[in-house]
Amino acid sequence: MARNNIYTMSFAKVYPLYVKKAERKGRTKAEVDEIILWLTGYSQKELEEELENQTDFETFFAKAPHMNPSRSLIKGLVCGVRVENIEEPLMREIRYLDKLIDELAKGKKMDKILRKE
Repeated sequence: MARNNIYTMSFAKVYPLYVKKAERKGRTKAEVDEIILWLTGYSQKELEEELENQTDFETFFAKAPHMNPSRSLIKGLVCGVRVENIEEPLMREIRYLDKLIDELAKGKKMDKILRKE
């Protein structure tokens, strides 16, 4: 099976795109960070270190201190694919994050995005 190029892509290259997408819709970098921290268990300092180190997606998720167990509640379509049906574990984690950023950009409340409601 060929490795997907996104796995070796620097998370720091995609991160500004997440922020830009959120900001275009009136949301903030702080909210993007809150989502990432919720999903991965990184602290703000750890997230900033991973961005500075240009960590690739595969390593970023592999080193995540504590993947949030509530992420299994994330459902819906990203790029025409249901995230809950993605079998490859790393791609599913990436798409979970994509889905959360999409929800942020669509104006959902943070409590709903972070599966608190």
